[in-house]
Amino acid sequence: MRKGPLALAGAAAVAEWGTLYVTVRDAVVRRKFATFPLATVATSLILLFSIVQHLPGGERFVNHIGVVRASLPMEVSLLRTPLSLYVPALDLPVWGALAQVFVVFAIAEVVLGRRMTLVVAYACTLTGTLFARVGVAIGPGHLFGFPKWVAFVRDTGPSAAVVALAICIAFRCRAWFTAALVVALMVGEAVVLPNLAGLEHVVAVVTALLIAGSVEVFGDLWPRVLAGVGAATSVAAVASREVAVEAGRRRSAGAVIP
Repeated sequence: MRKGPLALAGAAAVAEWGTLYVTVRDAVVRRKFATFPLATVATSLILLFSIVQHLPGGERFVNHIGVVRASLPMEVSLLRTPLSLYVPALDLPVWGALAQVFVVFAIAEVVLGRRMTLVVAYACTLTGTLFARVGVAIGPGHLFGFPKWVAFVRDTGPSAAVVALAICIAFRCRAWFTAALVVALMVGEAVVLPNLAGLEHVVAVVTALLIAGSVEVFGDLWPRVLAGVGAATSVAAVASREVAVEAGRRRSAGAVIP
């Protein structure tokens, strides 16, 4: 008996997103709302910055602590980049950013873990920030170059992090069609609208693919390496204390001998 279009679509959806659905559902059943502390904090920060920057004098305050531009010194940009992820655009509705961040960060928090979620979000935001500086430096005569005025464009927002996390989630859950669709949409956006935001999204895609690919290849290699380094450090600290105690005993013994 041949299956109808709806049955085929349902089977395809289960094959694509079944693992993701089960993983998130089980986490929510176990811990309820406490499952998403990172997503809650990230969404709250975006809402807070959105409110503050529309208050009298608030935009200037937000500019000083969380707005990145390619014209800024490198050290200033690096210091502001972590907060720039949570500063929404002034000319776009904040509710879209809030919904995207909460949903994608919440899923990533469950599927990838909080540490990997932060690593992916900040790494891809940082690469976009650095790409903007390189593009302005090489100038509009090159394929990925920008005119000088782009150096003064406000470069903030969570969109690059959201795109990157979506790709890493898709890789982890083997949702290959979803990953390919996100990549195609971001590349299409950059072709149709070749502006700073569109090209930064492509850079975020490339960075996310590199991170996801390295995780697929090396698995839990780096956690094991870090655990080994931590264990070696603990052993060295214990040995150092024992040596110090023994040296103290010898000095004390030498002091009492006439």
